[in-house]
Amino acid sequence: MQRSILLVVAAAGLLTGAAAPKVKLVEPSYTLIPGSVPLDKGPDGNSIFLDAPQGLIVVDTGRHPEHAELLLAYAKQRGKPIAVIVNTHWHLDHTTGNYDIRTAYPRAQVYATTAIEGALKSFLQRGREQTDKRLADPKTPADVKAQLIRARHRLDNPDTLRPTVPVTKSAIMKIAGRKLDVHVAPYAATEADLWLYVPDEGLAIVGDLVVDIVPFMDTACAEGWQKALGEVAATPFTRLIPGHGAPMNRDQFNQWRKAFDNFIDCGQSIRLKEECVAGWKRDAAPFIDAEHGDYVTEAAGYYLDTRLRSSPEERQKYCKPGGV
Repeated sequence: MQRSILLVVAAAGLLTGAAAPKVKLVEPSYTLIPGSVPLDKGPDGNSIFLDAPQGLIVVDTGRHPEHAELLLAYAKQRGKPIAVIVNTHWHLDHTTGNYDIRTAYPRAQVYATTAIEGALKSFLQRGREQTDKRLADPKTPADVKAQLIRARHRLDNPDTLRPTVPVTKSAIMKIAGRKLDVHVAPYAATEADLWLYVPDEGLAIVGDLVVDIVPFMDTACAEGWQKALGEVAATPFTRLIPGHGAPMNRDQFNQWRKAFDNFIDCGQSIRLKEECVAGWKRDAAPFIDAEHGDYVTEAAGYYLDTRLRSSPEERQKYCKPGGV
């Protein structure tokens, strides 16, 4: 795996992934369209549907077209329009499908933070440069090129990624006529992550503030992320939907959060890199399937090198506006 390219691009969702799994009805109160993290290609984030008086709310829209098709098929099955898209953060494995949804439902509004603006000038610009190199490489498979072209279209047309309703601070909001507790977490997994608490259902939808197998730290500020997890813990949720992986109860979230804190503490210590990676795999063992064992070893080591043990300037890169 070419980690220098794969993780930078994959975290932004610029690589293709396996076909999205079938719609899974988890509870009557919400519908989860599961994402996936293929071993050799970029991931798709989870998508969650909520019912609202004005139609359907979908939280995150994935990356590849098969995932978007599932979202549209679900809306058609329900006979309700998608009234609102909520993006938890700007990574393209959570936002690429916005264009597909809004093409089918032009009146759909997009609620998100404005962190995409800094990303377009920094992280995504660098991702675009790597995308062009891969498209020019004759060895790049045709199906991968198709996904790269899809992602490049979004970067060339940034309004497909921008919010139509910018969310700049935490507040109780009515979205599509439904009351939701909207939280903005500054300098966490990205410059500004948005997460939801649905009070009438005890449901937290937190995007990549929680990723089951390994925290995706490409654009992360570790200290802000830890603070955000503390704010999630302070809500009285009984069920939590991560950005990637299966729903969690409170005990499972607490275990994942402890594993995260231990990983950050180890990464900021003088302990051996191998010890920190082994510690993550031990502490987060219930969330790591056998298929992803080697992937987690490589990814955790990469984040130790590039985020937690890089230069002081690099460590603070995503703890300030723009991530530059």
